[in-house]
Amino acid sequence: MLPIHKRESISRDFILQKVERLTSTFEPITLVEMDNVKLMDRVDVKYIIPLQALPNILADAQSHYRILEVENKRLCHYETLYYDTPDLQLYNTHLKNRANRYKIRSRNYVDSNLKFFEIKLRNNKGRTIKTRIRQETIGAEIDQTSANFLKHSTPLMATAFKGMVWVDYTRITLVSRKSQERLTIDLDLSFRAGDRHKAFDKIAIAEVKQNKATGSAFIDIMKKYQIRQGSISKYCLAVISTFDNIPCNQFKPHLLRIHKLNNQYDIASGINQYAQA
Repeated sequence: MLPIHKRESISRDFILQKVERLTSTFEPITLVEMDNVKLMDRVDVKYIIPLQALPNILADAQSHYRILEVENKRLCHYETLYYDTPDLQLYNTHLKNRANRYKIRSRNYVDSNLKFFEIKLRNNKGRTIKTRIRQETIGAEIDQTSANFLKHSTPLMATAFKGMVWVDYTRITLVSRKSQERLTIDLDLSFRAGDRHKAFDKIAIAEVKQNKATGSAFIDIMKKYQIRQGSISKYCLAVISTFDNIPCNQFKPHLLRIHKLNNQYDIASGINQYAQA
């Protein structure tokens, strides 16, 4: 009999193969067509999903959504560098759940070879507003063009910030056939800061993005599988995972669930449960 860790490795590969096979059954949408559903000003709902459940979820979603295809790929790779102050000012505003809080990042859309400097604002009305500009390279220091953009878009000064942590993942992007809704599903999450590295490869983080909170086929699917709303931002999870002695009491319920899913469930046993996907 194979050792447990070998059985889990094979099982995870099996699940990912099913995920890739299922994504091939969706009708594609191009980046150009996606312009109509950019949703740079939106409301978000997040979910933490066990990887073993993803094939069934995708099977249920297939008739309701189209899938983004870039360079013949439907599972797209993202590399994101998040900026913060040395004392983690932006992380702490999220920890304290303050209104009008920001994330600052540079993102490389690997498959399309596009790079953007991006600002995300979570305002006091619970909406997420994203603005961005193209950039040629990504560095630990914010370049002058991006610094000017930051200055004119926020009360923040670029000189106070530096690249703190990289967040890498594979993303599935779905677009509703019926409404102004986008859905992202991020898997193969990994974080790196200096020589620190942490992977969360047995979960996926899904985010429903809408102009306003309306009906959603995906939210209905989550109810079907009794997966409740709620998650922690990838940036905050990255900081907690790669820095020492980080306060995180506000995030503990989500952290406990993430660690339980990522470390304790037996993927092999999950295959039988979701074998019909």
